Amino acid sequence: MALQLLVKQGGALTGVTLTFSSYGGIYQDAQIASLEGFQKQSGARVLSDGPTEYSKIKAQVDSGNVTWDVVDTDVVWAERECGNLLMPLDFNIIDVSDIDPALVGKCHVPAMQYAYVIMYNKDKYPKAPTGWADFFNTEKFPGTRAIAGFEDVGPGIFEGALLADGVKTEDLYPLDMDRAYTKMDSIKDSIIFWSTGAESQQMLESGEADMALVWSGRGYKAVEAGANYAPIWDGALRVMDSISVPKGAQNPEAAMALINHYVGPEAQTILSEQSSYAPINNLANPQFDELGKSFLITDPEINKKLINTDGSWWGKVYDEELKRFIAWIQN
Repeated sequence: MALQLLVKQGGALTGVTLTFSSYGGIYQDAQIASLEGFQKQSGARVLSDGPTEYSKIKAQVDSGNVTWDVVDTDVVWAERECGNLLMPLDFNIIDVSDIDPALVGKCHVPAMQYAYVIMYNKDKYPKAPTGWADFFNTEKFPGTRAIAGFEDVGPGIFEGALLADGVKTEDLYPLDMDRAYTKMDSIKDSIIFWSTGAESQQMLESGEADMALVWSGRGYKAVEAGANYAPIWDGALRVMDSISVPKGAQNPEAAMALINHYVGPEAQTILSEQSSYAPINNLANPQFDELGKSFLITDPEINKKLINTDGSWWGKVYDEELKRFIAWIQN
């Protein structure tokens, strides 16, 4: 706790430079903006770099020349590399008392949170679909289904397939992947793939996808741009990015102090307002217009409908399941 107190007193990290790697765009701009208070208070200088590439983190750690002090990554990757390429976090410095413990790992804390949510075309379906069973029912709700098809794997369509097939939420993990693929095969002829968040948003704005499984932030931006779509919150999947420190970082205590500020209520409020992602600190209080509020997953009425995903399980099976998913897409 000593470093944290020194940072609060001001100037404890004067002369220290920390490099923060993330995924660019509005999101990373918001992250850096949320750290302005940390820079002023601690005296540290924060540089922005990226985009985060796992091969670059590995190369830095393997060579002993780690130039990224704090990295934003996928939670599944963070779980996989805990103790390998990522060091355990110091929770004597990082205060997570106002964060859902289910979102915190040994080597990572949540960067933000959002939902993997079904969006449906209101013009196509005047009678609204209500959940995963309808997503997989192409007789009652005919049309295209857009899902992520990039070379990555993790929470999403697999959980949805099992929920549609009658698996109870509390029985989801470990996922029965054979059963999930059987259910996915039943609608494969109706599936189209998006490879980036921007592409998923465009599929909504153009009307190409009648239903789409997308990141809630992209759904929000599409509706904001005029797409006549609505989200289905029942059974939407809670997901997040993670913040971690690479093993061999040159100033790990300072990196932990940066993370402590990042997950605090003030920084999370700034991050949320400037990026549209939901904050992970329970005391954060971002202000949005009515449309923005309707996509904020920390709203109690939305939050109670979400299903938590298990990044730890995914981390253990990632390599095997990635190969299987790529093969399924290609066949």
